[in-house]
Amino acid sequence: MADGPVLADLHFGREDAERDVKDGLLLRGGFLPNAAYRASVSGRKMLIIGRKGSGKSAICMQLMAAGGHNGAKALVSPDEAAGEEIRRFELQGLPGDSAKALIWRYVFAVHAARHLVTHAKNAHGRRPDSVKTLGRFLKQNGESADGAGLGDRLAQGARGLQTSLSLEAFGVKASVDLGQSPSEGAQATRQLDVVEQGVAQAFADLRCDTAHAPLLLMVDQLEQVWSAEPDSNSMVIGLLLAAKHAASLYGRSIRLLLFLRADIYDSLSFGEGDKFRGDELRIVWTEQALRDLALARARASAGAGLTAEQLWRDFFPETVGGEETATFLFGRCLPRPRDAIQFLNLCQETAWLIHGRERITEADVLQASRQFSSWKLKDLTLEYLVAHPFLKHLFPLFQNTGYVVTRAALGSRFEAAAGTLHRLFPAYADALTLAGVIDILYAVGFLGVRRGNDVVFAGDDDLPVQPHETEFHVHRCFREALGATSAIDIRRYEPLVAGARIASGSFGPAASATTALNRDDRLVRELIRSCHSVFSQVGRAVGPMSYEARDEIFQQVTRVLDDANRLATDTSSVDVDDHLLVTAHYFTTLAAQVLASGLDDTSGAGGVAHRIEEEARRLRRLAGGSYGGSGNSSGT
Repeated sequence: MADGPVLADLHFGREDAERDVKDGLLLRGGFLPNAAYRASVSGRKMLIIGRKGSGKSAICMQLMAAGGHNGAKALVSPDEAAGEEIRRFELQGLPGDSAKALIWRYVFAVHAARHLVTHAKNAHGRRPDSVKTLGRFLKQNGESADGAGLGDRLAQGARGLQTSLSLEAFGVKASVDLGQSPSEGAQATRQLDVVEQGVAQAFADLRCDTAHAPLLLMVDQLEQVWSAEPDSNSMVIGLLLAAKHAASLYGRSIRLLLFLRADIYDSLSFGEGDKFRGDELRIVWTEQALRDLALARARASAGAGLTAEQLWRDFFPETVGGEETATFLFGRCLPRPRDAIQFLNLCQETAWLIHGRERITEADVLQASRQFSSWKLKDLTLEYLVAHPFLKHLFPLFQNTGYVVTRAALGSRFEAAAGTLHRLFPAYADALTLAGVIDILYAVGFLGVRRGNDVVFAGDDDLPVQPHETEFHVHRCFREALGATSAIDIRRYEPLVAGARIASGSFGPAASATTALNRDDRLVRELIRSCHSVFSQVGRAVGPMSYEARDEIFQQVTRVLDDANRLATDTSSVDVDDHLLVTAHYFTTLAAQVLASGLDDTSGAGGVAHRIEEEARRLRRLAGGSYGGSGNSSGT
């Protein structure tokens, strides 16, 4: 790597698309076209849905950049002032959704009119009367191209719709021609129809639908002005209705593109929601797509000639914790670009900035992983602070325990916390039930559910958690922050033989060649037999029992077995009776922890725990005493 790029050059970009554009990384090849981008460019989809950090704004910024879209384009990003105007907008005689659809229709019509006034002369070399009419309308209503910001213009437009717009440019005097409208809502609708027909006529006169690419109107960053209140939901529903109306009215002259957070869109409930299924596309990121994104961004910073092999071999260690590095990294972040970018940059900064290295080591990745996990647990709380303000109060249910938990075990934990949660969040009491909590934690990506041989997370499968599903897994992204790094919360077995020999200073001779078994040899063989008995019981529980939990038990009992096999080569330097009693005590503790760490009898844990406890009692009887006792059997 000495002749190639150095670690200091490597950077995976910013967490937000706006800064990436300013830094130039997106335009240097750091943007990875995906299905959502292709659907946006082609016009096949109008509604792009994705989680926070999934790349919605990156698509938007790429389309706004030169070459992203061949036609004219405009971006509507409501600020708080604009959002407040839309949320407060009401019309007598119209439901909230319909009223807010009118204000959005007005926004689209004005953007189109302003575009047409300048576009007609620049692109077509002529200004038909319909375009001149739009120019007069904009001027009369304070909507000229050099006018105020979106918030001020919305305020003015809202007042016009609630009272009367100046429509003289279209030959309409509102006080006379619209004065007989039966309601405020009906009058606003009639006024807006006049404006929209004027815009549609100008597009038709210029023949924009066949002459060139359409005007692209995009709406992004709506989450900045959204809250989980009815008027905010009406604001979003109104946007959807207005976009559908505008797409139908203006035809191929205008293309509408809306970028919405998945949690916002999924919270909506309105009668026409089924009409948008064909317009929507959800952003989905696979591990391979994140690998491709990482390489594209690495090339944008460290050089276009960088290969995937160089990235994952020369800059990063080949494996971390026995796992391929890329799999380790992307398996520990939620499947979205922002998380991947943060984690990759953190690894680079840990190695280069903190430790001054020229190559990222396994220790750097592990250190970054701990920090990243802590970040993401906090970020998840902030991401859903509006929709689920109680989210961080659910995390203690999974703290310092195994990352595998059953419905029954979670129910016991939740029952103990339910009173506090209901007292702190009385408005959310209906959602704060066991089933409700499981659904929420699954939807936000915190929990996955066991389905067959796989653990499925939201985004992998459209099917929500089913009532019969009982086994859940905390996502690897959050385990280190919670102290839940093992499948079940069991104490690690520490080898006894090596410690005893080190303490006594005995190296230990080779095993005796005699074929006669003494008592110590027989006890060691019985200990080995106990281990195999536990293995057999765990193996029979493979169906109902979590594979991860099974492997965790196997791992610890294997350590016991390895210790016993070492002891079998030489029993002279170790008190075998004491060794059996200590092991029996560990088995008793292990059995209790298996039952207490999120696994119940329905998972097969009961049978496993019973077998481990039976073997513990048998070992005590064989050794002739109880752990810590005098050596007799009275403690069994």
